[in-house]
Amino acid sequence: MQSMQPYHNSYEGTPAHLQDKAKQLCWEYNQTSPREEERRRAILQQLFGSCDPQTFIEPSFHCDYGFNIHTHGFALLNYNCVILDTSPVHIGAGVFIAPGVCLACSGHAIDPAQRAEGIGSSAPITIEDRAWIGANVTVCGGVSIGEGSVIGAGSTVTKDIPAGVIAAGVPCKVLRPITEADKLKPEEISF
Repeated sequence: MQSMQPYHNSYEGTPAHLQDKAKQLCWEYNQTSPREEERRRAILQQLFGSCDPQTFIEPSFHCDYGFNIHTHGFALLNYNCVILDTSPVHIGAGVFIAPGVCLACSGHAIDPAQRAEGIGSSAPITIEDRAWIGANVTVCGGVSIGEGSVIGAGSTVTKDIPAGVIAAGVPCKVLRPITEADKLKPEEISF
């Protein structure tokens, strides 16, 4: 479960007791006041496998295990994000994750008989530095999103996305590279 290799399992083999800590800590986190920054930070340190102090998550947040989630620098996860971390999830520095995003390492068997038996799969997810995941995106297991890329709102990402591109759709596909023309002009930026 903690390896970077995809695997298959059955529900009977899933260590449900490992979810108890995550469920409790997610519940506690989601009950905090917006002013309880230190308490939120402390809960994330207990919940995640590794958590940069500059990780900010707006409630409501849910995950399966927590210990498989690793942040590697400033990261912002907006409202109502879910991480099904049955495999490792790595979130790079400078990553923005919009409201309603689901990072789903786990999957169910395609064959209905196997699915009914509880057979499923899991594969890691990596979001590299400075990527932006738009609102209501689903990222499936086994996917890496390249450095600086933007995933358009509502997309379903089933395959790797290279660095420095804008990608969108169901299934998500590369639309074009990010270029100098995408930079805001100084007169367009207000402070």
